[in-house]
Amino acid sequence: MKKKTKAPTHLSKAPKAYHNPEFINSPTARTLRILSEYMYPEKHLINSRINNTIIFFGSARIPSPEQYELELGLLHDKIAQAAGAEREVLEKKLAALQKREAFVGYYEGARELARLITEWSMQFPPEKRFVVCSGGGPGIMEASNRGAYETGGESIGFNISLPFEQAPNPYITPYLNFEFHYFFMRKYWFMYHAKGLIVFPGGFGTLDEMMELLTLVQTKKIVKPMPILLYGEQFWSKIINFQALVEAGMVSEEDLNLFHFVNTPEEAFALLTRELSRLHEL
Repeated sequence: MKKKTKAPTHLSKAPKAYHNPEFINSPTARTLRILSEYMYPEKHLINSRINNTIIFFGSARIPSPEQYELELGLLHDKIAQAAGAEREVLEKKLAALQKREAFVGYYEGARELARLITEWSMQFPPEKRFVVCSGGGPGIMEASNRGAYETGGESIGFNISLPFEQAPNPYITPYLNFEFHYFFMRKYWFMYHAKGLIVFPGGFGTLDEMMELLTLVQTKKIVKPMPILLYGEQFWSKIINFQALVEAGMVSEEDLNLFHFVNTPEEAFALLTRELSRLHEL
């Protein structure tokens, strides 16, 4: 004789798949996460009528004048009270900080250039404006968002989740503050609406972004005409010997026409607005 079993009196509903954190954060759902990083910015940019952006690339490690003076003062105070091995460590930190003093001017240059661009762009209807866009973090990214903010304009921050450095700066327009997990989706949104690019001094991340863009333009994966400015000719000529690449046959002489060197906010602004006016019949 079959043994009778009592049916369960209650079974809770299973969570919907998209409400299940274990599933959503699993390798199986990676495609959904990638699509989210495509669709979420798209929705907000459409709603904000943003079609044109001016991208600022540059180091997260370049401090504002205020930040530099604050950190310098704090280190001097600590050194005055320290001794022995602790003092040696602090003196090394001081030497590293003082190396950055020469780059503080780039922060102010990015801030002023973003201010000029935003002020100029505000004469156009919202859907035709050129909106300043950065990686959303500190340093040059903060400077560009700050310049737009101080003019009363919008600016975008495409932030990336990192274990260090990359918290959103306070000058991003709140509804245009985005957080990415995938670098390639962040780069896609940098490029999609970009109508101009200014590259300030930076490290591995800045070099990666700049070289990828130059490659896309060189190989005509990006066909829209777009002015690309390298800000700080002395820095870039020291970091990358572009002419040596030509002499070695690694790039063509014509490839050096893909970008222009600029050294002041006024020079960058004049070149950028002239090109934008010509290309977009403003």
